[in-house]
Amino acid sequence: MNRKNMRSGNIKTSIAAAVLGAWCLGSAAFGAARTPQVKAQTAAQQSQSVTVPSEQAAGPEALHLIENRSLVITSPVQVRRISLANPDICDAIVVTPTEILLNGKHAGATSLVIWGQSGQMQTFDVYVDLDVLELSNDIRNTFPNVPVKVRVSKNLVTLSGHVSSPEVADKILELAQSMVPRKQDVVSLLQVPAPPTGEVLLKVRFAEIDRSAAKSLGANIISVPPAKNVGSISTQQFSPPGLRSGSIGSLGDTAGGGSGISLQNLLNIFIYRPDINLGATIQALQSRNLLQILAEPNVLTESGKKASFLSGGEFPFPVVNAASGGFPTISIQFHQFGISLDFTPTITQNGYIHLKVAPEVSSLDYSNSLTIQGFTIPAISTRRVESEMDLRDGQSFAIAGLMSNQVTRQLNKIPGLGDIPLLGKIFQSENLQKSKSELLVLVTPQIVHPLPPGEVPSGPQFPMHFMAPAQASKKSAPGQ
Repeated sequence: MNRKNMRSGNIKTSIAAAVLGAWCLGSAAFGAARTPQVKAQTAAQQSQSVTVPSEQAAGPEALHLIENRSLVITSPVQVRRISLANPDICDAIVVTPTEILLNGKHAGATSLVIWGQSGQMQTFDVYVDLDVLELSNDIRNTFPNVPVKVRVSKNLVTLSGHVSSPEVADKILELAQSMVPRKQDVVSLLQVPAPPTGEVLLKVRFAEIDRSAAKSLGANIISVPPAKNVGSISTQQFSPPGLRSGSIGSLGDTAGGGSGISLQNLLNIFIYRPDINLGATIQALQSRNLLQILAEPNVLTESGKKASFLSGGEFPFPVVNAASGGFPTISIQFHQFGISLDFTPTITQNGYIHLKVAPEVSSLDYSNSLTIQGFTIPAISTRRVESEMDLRDGQSFAIAGLMSNQVTRQLNKIPGLGDIPLLGKIFQSENLQKSKSELLVLVTPQIVHPLPPGEVPSGPQFPMHFMAPAQASKKSAPGQ
């Protein structure tokens, strides 16, 4: 009885073991037939995990890791072998039969294939992204009130969000470009509010006073034939006389021809005593000049658009061109002068008006003209300013100012004779020039709005009336 019980107990144990073995084999076969379930987690700062579905997906699963960081993939079944498409982007190391370590090397994408013991395989798309954690922290610390999102896909960094002004968007873009290997890998999708629109009237005032004073004093003493001693005494400052032999028409010349004195300029005082054959040319002048300029150009333009203004003209001047047929040709070109103004206003979000302004006042200066082959080319006296500033509506600002004092003195004298008290003044010549210039340039921007329909501004007041319009003649009736 006991043997029967023991035998039946052994049989039951064998059947239970067979059932348990069959269940284990079935479970193992089912586990081998499934896709390995992979759990990925980052080391150090990368704490996100990637879970792969247990069922076989239609396409490869995606794994994301950061450059110079690691991921550990754990499989419920043992891994037989792996294959990595591009080892330059990522390294794959089998550390245990069920664990694979991925190390991101460079930003990019590659493929990872894992084979299990039963021959089943799973494909992954591994994406190595740039580390933008430091960039996100820098943007958040620098611009705490600006909600900027930083997204990365492989080596491409995308910035998105709303910013307060284009200047802030540019600074965020520069910060991002400085922290990536290549500037062109940063894409800015930052949205800035539309700038305010409107018309801006710019009033510019040029005020200039230029005063100058000049004093000239000097003399040239000459002795002409038939005096026994022929010559001249001069400091060589004011058109000194020249001695010519055999010249006709010179001072002191004889009919038969002889020596004489040639004068290029009689200056402003000329004295000659024929009885003693002695003469003198004297330069004694005083001059005072005054120049006043007041120009007020006004220009209207739209915000963000450039406007130009010119009140003056163009003067022609010859230009020598390259030789054609052995002879140089002369063409005529024109140069502008007068009162000109170029400016570009931009209305900012905070209500300021950003100005790029370049006013200029120029005039023809014939005192410094140049004569070439009979052509007189005047010089141009120019006052020009280029500046940028931010002003509120209606504010005035002096963008340029000049105060210049100049004194020029030229003193020539004959050594020895010019040092004699009182009498030495005859052997001295002096040219003294003084000038003082004051220049001020003011700008006043104003935001203007058009007048309502039907309201027309008054025009300038003319001192004389124009001709009255012609009256239509009345036609007489027939027979009258």
